[in-house]
Amino acid sequence: MDLHEKFELLKKNLSALDSLCIAFSGGVDSTFLLKAAHDVLGDKVLAVTARSFSYPEREFKEAVEFTKKHGILHEVILSEELDVEGFSDNPANRCYLCKNELFEKIDKIAKEKGIAYIAEGSNIDDLGDYRPGLTAVSEHKVLSPLREAQLTKEEIRSLSKELDLPTWNKPAFACLSSRFPYGQKITKEKLEMVDKAEQFLLDHGFRQVRVRHHGDIARIEISQAEMEKFLNLELMKEVGGYFKTLGFPYTALDLKGYRTGSMNETL
Repeated sequence: MDLHEKFELLKKNLSALDSLCIAFSGGVDSTFLLKAAHDVLGDKVLAVTARSFSYPEREFKEAVEFTKKHGILHEVILSEELDVEGFSDNPANRCYLCKNELFEKIDKIAKEKGIAYIAEGSNIDDLGDYRPGLTAVSEHKVLSPLREAQLTKEEIRSLSKELDLPTWNKPAFACLSSRFPYGQKITKEKLEMVDKAEQFLLDHGFRQVRVRHHGDIARIEISQAEMEKFLNLELMKEVGGYFKTLGFPYTALDLKGYRTGSMNETL
C-alpha cells in the first residue's frame, strides 16, 4: 500500500468504531491519530491525557492547546507512576507497569462514559524495539490503529504535514523515566533534574534532546545534525555550570548522539 492507501485504511477502520477514547500525549503519533479519529467520528472521540512527574509541563500545555484549537473533547487524569508498586525501582518492564496503570484508568473512564473502545498511538516501527508497554496494550485489548494501518513514523509525519498539524516535525519524545539506566532508582527529585536539564538545552535552541541520568553524571544525547553547534567552549562551560547547580557534578556528551532506546543497549 502507498501512503494515502494506508491513510484511507486508517479512516475506514476508525469509522467502524462506535466511540473511542484515545491515550493522548501530544506527541507526533497520538496527535495524528486523534486528528484522524476526530475528523471521522467527531464528538464520539475523547482524548485522555495523564499528568505525572514523568510528563513535562511543556508537553502537557501543547496537548491542551491542540484539543482546544480543534474542539476535541479532552479529559486530564492523574497517573503518578511513582506510586505504582515496583515502578520506582526501574525494572526492565517499567514501561509495562506504567501503561498497565494508565489503561486501567482510561478503561474506567470509558466504562463510566459508555465509550466502546480505547486506542493508543504506537506505529509499525515500534515493533522493532524493546517495548514492554505493548504487552499492556494487548492485555487491555487497546486498539493500535496506526499499526493496523501499517503506518511508519515517517509516513505519519508526512500525513501530519499534509494535515497542517504542528507536530509533523516535532522531535521524538519519551517519558522522563526513560532517562535512567534500568535498576537505578527513579525519584521525583531526579525527574525534576532531568526535566530542568533538558529544558535548558531546548531553551538554547537544541531540538532533539535527551539527558540521561547516570548518578553523578549527566549524559547528553543530541542529534548528529546539532553536534557541531554544541561544540562551543562557552556553551559547554555554561551547560556544565548549570547542570552542576542541578546536582550533576559531571556532564558528558554522548558521541553517538541521540538514538531511540539507547537505554535498551545494555539489556
